[in-house]
Amino acid sequence: MRAPALSAIAFAALTSACASTGAVPRPFPMPHDAPAPAVEPGTVPATVPGTIPGTVPGTAPSTVPPALVRPSFDAYAVTGTALSLRGTPYRNGGSDPNGFDCSGFTQYVFAQHGIALPREVRDQYRWGASVTPDQLVAGDLLFFTTTDPGASHVAIAIGGDEFVHAPSSTGVVRVERLGSSYWSPRFLGARRVN
Repeated sequence: MRAPALSAIAFAALTSACASTGAVPRPFPMPHDAPAPAVEPGTVPATVPGTIPGTVPGTAPSTVPPALVRPSFDAYAVTGTALSLRGTPYRNGGSDPNGFDCSGFTQYVFAQHGIALPREVRDQYRWGASVTPDQLVAGDLLFFTTTDPGASHVAIAIGGDEFVHAPSSTGVVRVERLGSSYWSPRFLGARRVN
C-alpha cells in the first residue's frame, strides 16, 4: 500500500514542478540551446571543437583572436536558409527568390536572420573579420576573383570544403567545392560576419 502512495506523491511532485516552470519541451536539443561554459571574456576553452585549431583538449583556455570567435548568429539557420534556395535561377541584379546574383543571394540569406549586409561584393568583402582558410566555419562569406581583379564573387561556407552560391547567368543557386580546380585558384579570402 505504501509503494503506490509514494509513487503517486512522487509523480505529483514531479509533474507540478515541471508545469510551474512554464517550460515548453522541444523534440530534440538544438546547438544554440546548450549552456555556454563559464570562461573569462576573450577566451574559449580548448575543449570546444572548432574554436581554436590545433589546441589540445583539456588544456587551459586560450585567448581567441577576434577572427576566430564564432558568429553571433545561428550559422546552422543561415546555411539552412541558403541551402533551401538551391535551384533558384541566377538573375543579374536579383536579390529575391525569383532570382539572385551572388551578392544579392548572400544579402538576402543574411537578411532573413536580421543581418544587413551591403549589396555589392566589394563592400561585403570589407565587412566582418578576415579569416584564413583553415579557420572557416559554416556561415563565413567566401570571396573569389572571377570577372574582375579583386573580390568579384561571393558565396556562403556550409562546412567542410563546400559552399553555396548563385554562380552565373547560366546557373542556379547550388553547392560546390572550394577545392575544385575552378574555384581553388580563384579564392581570394573569407570574412566572418559578427
